[in-house]
Amino acid sequence: MQILSWNVQWCCGLDGVADPARIVRHALGMGAVDVLCLQEVAVGHAGLAGAPGDQVAQLQALLPGWQVFFAATTDGFDAQGQRRSFGNVVATRLPVAEVAPHRLPWRAEAGVVSMPRGCLVVTVRDPQLGLVRVMSTHLEYHSATQRLAQAQALTAIHAEALAQCAAQPGSAPAATPYTTPVHTPHAVLCGDFNMPSTEAAYASLVAGDAATRWHDSWALLHGAAKQPATFCMFDRTWGPEPVACDFALVSDSLRSHVRAWQTDSATQLSDHQPVLLTLA
Repeated sequence: MQILSWNVQWCCGLDGVADPARIVRHALGMGAVDVLCLQEVAVGHAGLAGAPGDQVAQLQALLPGWQVFFAATTDGFDAQGQRRSFGNVVATRLPVAEVAPHRLPWRAEAGVVSMPRGCLVVTVRDPQLGLVRVMSTHLEYHSATQRLAQAQALTAIHAEALAQCAAQPGSAPAATPYTTPVHTPHAVLCGDFNMPSTEAAYASLVAGDAATRWHDSWALLHGAAKQPATFCMFDRTWGPEPVACDFALVSDSLRSHVRAWQTDSATQLSDHQPVLLTLA
């Protein structure tokens, strides 16, 4: 099973062109991708660089036979009454069992630039691994306080899912909203975490209770070796040097299934580099 995560910056490359087609082409060219987790997908934000259109509709058209799910973290209207949405996409060619968007904490922090953040969870059925919860997220850039609260919430979402596995709710008729959803301990948490692995928020994800903590797939394969940078490789607008801030974390149940981790350090189709995780 291959999962590719990429902050696509509304599909806008460093050349200023917003083109979902070349994002999809490049992503699928990296391997036999089963799931795409894309952060910073825009709908109706014509004022952004490259004047993106309805990128959710464009992605669906570019991925025939795939299911495309979008969870807006900001969704509102501009002064002219035009609706604008921004958020996370999970697209997959695997069968889907469940979709669950989550709003992450947005703490009051006077004078600090921030925006609502979220995590889109899509549970897929992989032929080998069975049910896997794929979680695509994008944490706050400007505030370590926000990131810590959001990281803790992501672990809480995972802990809740594990608790449901251990004590499943009662059954209900299939035709009602009480229909028992699927449950699995398998989970992959990926996205743009907007922090280095030295930050307290990262430590909160990979430390703590042995059952609920996350495992960094890069570290599982390479130990203490430094992960390749995934941000500020070519454009230093947001930082003085390249940094690794895009991670692919796995649940304890999947730690022995991590087979490969790769990135493309050369592409300039976004201001981030894509990360491809292989599980088997």
